[in-house]
Amino acid sequence: MTLTAARQVADAVLYEGYLLYPYRATSAKNQVRWQFGILGPAGAAAAGVGEEPSMSAEVVVESHPGATIDMYVRFLQVQARVVQRRTDDGWQAVDELVVDGTRWIAFHEAVAREIPLLDVRLDEVAEGKVFQVGVPSGEDIEELREDGRLVGRLVRSRWALHGTLTVTSRPGRDPRVILLGFRVDNRTTWAAGDVPGWTPRDVAARYSFVGTHLLMSAAGTRFVSLLDGPAWADADTSTCAQHRCWPVMVADDDGVDAVLVSPIVLGDYPTIAPESAGDLFDATEIDEILTLRVMTMTEREKADARGTDPRAAAILARCDAMSADAMARLHGARRPSDDEPDVRAVPVESLQTVPVYGDDVPWWDEGQDARAEPEQDAVLVNGVPVAKGSRVLLRPSRRADAQDLFLAGQTAVVSRVYFDVDGDTHVAVVLEDDPGSDLYDTTGRFYYFGPEEIEPLPAHQDAT
Repeated sequence: MTLTAARQVADAVLYEGYLLYPYRATSAKNQVRWQFGILGPAGAAAAGVGEEPSMSAEVVVESHPGATIDMYVRFLQVQARVVQRRTDDGWQAVDELVVDGTRWIAFHEAVAREIPLLDVRLDEVAEGKVFQVGVPSGEDIEELREDGRLVGRLVRSRWALHGTLTVTSRPGRDPRVILLGFRVDNRTTWAAGDVPGWTPRDVAARYSFVGTHLLMSAAGTRFVSLLDGPAWADADTSTCAQHRCWPVMVADDDGVDAVLVSPIVLGDYPTIAPESAGDLFDATEIDEILTLRVMTMTEREKADARGTDPRAAAILARCDAMSADAMARLHGARRPSDDEPDVRAVPVESLQTVPVYGDDVPWWDEGQDARAEPEQDAVLVNGVPVAKGSRVLLRPSRRADAQDLFLAGQTAVVSRVYFDVDGDTHVAVVLEDDPGSDLYDTTGRFYYFGPEEIEPLPAHQDAT
């Protein structure tokens, strides 16, 4: 199986938060690193200078004799870049050096690593199987010349990392499934004083696995989604335990299900937005806003960013060369769900019909169109008309924000039904047991849910 498309998502996870706007080493938020999925060396978390050394996850696969799994352990290895000036006595470390118009700044980069573990038979891991996932130390030297003269160099150093991937399996409650467990441990030995002049936090970072995640595909069996699997697997998917990561379904290049065990919580089948022109690394980045902010940087700031990291230089080059059409594509897109529910706006008894806006009615001026009556309009949800005063059970979708997810399973009363100019419906509600519910009508502030996120309730039925 090939995982080119899945690797695009995995790479976004790998570098998420790698270098934050304004992409300069002098920025405080780029001086305390690194990002998600860090497995620190043993003892670093307890000492307050690093993060925990392990992450673990469980996934569900269908039970088939002879099935195998391919696993790819992926992470960044920290690489310290030291800038040195040539002197009569040899080499002198400096904070920065300008050579032939290019500014070089001492910084810490990272090297992407991928360790493949292929054709692992599932019937061989029942008792647990341990795989080594280390990478060696190394040093590279890049010479810096001006007018043919050697005037400086960049010394890039990496420290060896030693880790393990432990794979286990156990039978599911349903005989059709097997629960696979994965645990990655950083087993690198270290000491706070290993590098003279460096703080314990800096030393711990150099012995850490960064952006750690797993990419997996299977042969002879299929993965079962933890979020949207078949009903017969619910008893097993609900028992899966995760620590510092979350497994989601992705697809290989043939459309066959694979799994990404991500240190960032994602929904099933995440994709890279086709409008995105490239990585910006800026946790939950919004391409248009960040691109515009990059364009406001001064030439001095851009020079600092280019001298900080090659990936920052690539961002600047892409933003500087962006055409008006490319910028317009970043402005946004609406992608309807594949599983649209039975939701449509209808008139109920004497209620008004849904307004249809056209050139004859300015949609931005509600005073000129009396057809929109949020306190009277209704929407049909699973055959039941829902309008002001209706009781509903809240069932936020998986794409809802965190605040809405906290309200899952609670009952609410509908206050308004709104229809926007894009044809979408928004149901404004107040929580039934909210002691301040009488203030919502006064202030006009409500919780908003789509019709697919609510379930109509009879007038006096409790939620179940």
